[in-house]
Amino acid sequence: MTAPLLELNELGFAWPNQAELLDIPKFELERNQSLFLKGPSGSGKTTLLGLIGGVQKAQRGTVRLLGSDLATLSSGARDRYRVDHTGYIFQQFNLLPFLSVAENVSLPCRFSTLRAERARQRHGSVAQATASLLAHLGLSEALFERRAEALSIGQQQRVAAARALIGQPELVIADEPTSALDADSREAFLQLLFAECREAGSSLLFVSHDQSLAPLFDRSLSLSDLNRASRAMEV
Repeated sequence: MTAPLLELNELGFAWPNQAELLDIPKFELERNQSLFLKGPSGSGKTTLLGLIGGVQKAQRGTVRLLGSDLATLSSGARDRYRVDHTGYIFQQFNLLPFLSVAENVSLPCRFSTLRAERARQRHGSVAQATASLLAHLGLSEALFERRAEALSIGQQQRVAAARALIGQPELVIADEPTSALDADSREAFLQLLFAECREAGSSLLFVSHDQSLAPLFDRSLSLSDLNRASRAMEV
């Protein structure tokens, strides 16, 4: 049997001088799967994403991505592993305003030779990969050289998605990326995102408090149901 893409086992994390925020006995994300993870404000979802990306280290338990235990890697190795295998779409998008649309999208390939090579193998060049993703996500070529700060919210969102997807990372993490959009725009963006993840062979971990989006995904979970620490606080 093929191992899951992402595995958490007996994961525990607490910020200094605070009660344990996360106590997750088991969590798995399969390859080529889309998962909706509901997480209200303060539930620990951003901390969890930091642990999955190796930005923070858990006090106990394991985070395995592609079979590698992130806790066994040095800080620098975790950073390299994250950029090689994970694409992020942030709530505030985190585009670099002084760079063009195309430069923002191709940025991961400047830090990851693996993703740059994948982009070249699939599209011929990083520039062609950038153009193809932007076109598939509905952005015209006239916008490619425009500075990111000049874009609308919806356009910024699509640029952020293209940046996360370039170079076919195995895992795409989206943290509340649709919170500023209306219902029709949210669903349209998600359908584009699903299509690009399928084409790239990427699994999608989508975190949101908007339960109405859950039926669009392969699986839906609540962080509070996974997290023993949350259940203990509710008692």
